[in-house]
Amino acid sequence: MDISKKIAEIRDFHKLNNLSFSKRIGVTGTTVDSIVNGRPQPDGTRKKTKPGYDVLTSIINEFNINPDYLFGKSDIMLYEDVPNSNYSGTPKVVATNSSGDENIVFVPTQARAGYLNGYGDSEYIQNLPSFHMPHLRHGSFRCFEVQGNSMVRTFFDGDLVFGQYVEDLYDIKDGRVYIIVSKNDGIVLKRVINRIQERGKLILKSDNKNGNYPTYTINADEIMEVWYVTMYASKQMPEPVDIYDRLHDLETQIALLQEQANLKN
Repeated sequence: MDISKKIAEIRDFHKLNNLSFSKRIGVTGTTVDSIVNGRPQPDGTRKKTKPGYDVLTSIINEFNINPDYLFGKSDIMLYEDVPNSNYSGTPKVVATNSSGDENIVFVPTQARAGYLNGYGDSEYIQNLPSFHMPHLRHGSFRCFEVQGNSMVRTFFDGDLVFGQYVEDLYDIKDGRVYIIVSKNDGIVLKRVINRIQERGKLILKSDNKNGNYPTYTINADEIMEVWYVTMYASKQMPEPVDIYDRLHDLETQIALLQEQANLKN
């Protein structure tokens, strides 16, 4: 089926005509008509116009369409109906201590590459360092070493972040920090905006605003694990905030004025 027929199916699915459909995607009715029905030719035939990138993007975003459906790679029209076969509600492998309590597996920087292939391998996970923290309970937790400076202002290279496994991608909360493990990007620490429901994507943002770490998206079907950052350990000691410096100066001035007043009295 050619793409014009796919677009017509989307239009008909939403019970729209060419004009109302065109208004939804921000083009003219003539544009939609030329894509779906074709432009009249001198010999009496009609030649269909191929939709451009902007038109296709508008259709996908406006109607939450699975791109694979448009290009004939899938029979599933709507993105929310696309199953995420890679994601599991529990970690594929966990480590336990002699008492049967779940340990926190530590993933250092040098183990990142191996983790992408070994996160579901019990032997690999058992060979990573692990430890038990009694106050981290009610879920599965993992510790990752921060690599790089994309989250500077919040986390620094070499910090340790503790993440709780996210059982359902729909539970990801906007603006919170997560560890995302994916096929193409590996292990990343990002602030996340959840658009799984609307577009089948997560939007990943960096706290470092120096311009070297642009915001980008990741498809749900690329995600292997998500860990919600609940705690961290850092060697970085924060500098005093300006307001405390000003408060100390004010307290010092008040103390000096009191001393001068006492001397006068």
